[in-house]
Amino acid sequence: MIQRILVFFEQRSFGVCAYIGEKFGISISKIRLFFIYSSFLAVGFPIIFYLLAGVVLDVRAFVKRMRHRLWDF
Repeated sequence: MIQRILVFFEQRSFGVCAYIGEKFGISISKIRLFFIYSSFLAVGFPIIFYLLAGVVLDVRAFVKRMRHRLWDF
């Protein structure tokens, strides 16, 4: 049951933790724990950062796809 919940959230998340982990060479689970603990200490600011970073990553991916489509002609 818990494994299904984890898979559900990992498939539908923005991939912010994975992106940060790949860039800095840090374990994804450590980054996720950092976001969880810091959101309790900073009264939700890391959650706002996570959502903004997710939007930026999605927009970047969308722009890259559109750029390739424009130059394919």
